[in-house]
Amino acid sequence: MINRNTVRENGNRAMNCKTLQQRLQAVDLAIVETTLYLDVYPDCKKALEYHKRLLKERALIAEALRAGCGPTTAWEEQTDGWEWVKGPWPWEPDAN
Repeated sequence: MINRNTVRENGNRAMNCKTLQQRLQAVDLAIVETTLYLDVYPDCKKALEYHKRLLKERALIAEALRAGCGPTTAWEEQTDGWEWVKGPWPWEPDAN
């Protein structure tokens, strides 16, 4: 699990962009699955806690990706022009 200390200590490149992108995809899938589970079992406290942990982890991973690799979506804040189209797109093999 990634936490704030990991993001700060490792900086931009200790975990490369590909690793962070893969972790983000895995966490996103887990979020979708726990959302579906909670739709069926809304009173499951263990699942709700897990879901909340996943949301926090996702925010940290996305923060690390933006800081070290650029925007992860086209609707994120842009600073120096339209960054989204610079370099390989996240799903392209050359995206690191």
